[in-house]
Parts: sequence; C-alpha cells; structure tokens
Amino acid sequence: MPLSREEVLHVAQLARLGLAEEDLQRLQTQLSDIIAYFQILETLDTSAIPPTAQAIGQQNVMRSDVAKPSFPPEEVLANAPRVEEGFFRIRAVLED
Repeated sequence: MPLSREEVLHVAQLARLGLAEEDLQRLQTQLSDIIAYFQILETLDTSAIPPTAQAIGQQNVMRSDVAKPSFPPEEVLANAPRVEEGFFRIRAVLED
C-alpha cells in the first residue's frame, strides 16, 4: 500500500523537513518501499526466537589499568604557550 502525498507531508512536518516537489515524489516512493519491506518481515514466524537487545554477544574490551610513570613536568609543559609556577596558564573562561 503506497503512502499518500499527505502522509509523506505529515511525516516531513513531524521531522521539521521542508521538501521540494521532486523530493516529495521520490520520498513517497522510497518510504512506500520501506513499509512494504516491513510488511514482508511481519509475515515471518519469530515465536521460536527469544527477544534480545543485541544480535551478537558483547564482551568487555577494556584492558587492565596499570600504573606507569608519567612524563616529567618539564617535558609536558615544554610546548605550552604559557606556564605559571609549573602549571598551564590559560585565559579565564568566566570572569566575575
């Protein structure tokens, strides 16, 4: 069942999209095709398939947190545009 011009305009309005006439015709066809594919999927028997949020299993890919020595302060501050008392000096973001 193809979407009507008014239905496509309604969806565009909900999405706050301004459509030109040629876009409207193209999207009418494309959205109708998408809905047709969903209607085909609705005919599949999924009663034996358990509900899931992920199609594949997930695993944590984080590595162990291992403490390492850091760079010396002089090396870290070497390319800073402004340094004051061993710290980065930046302009105030919010002033009183």
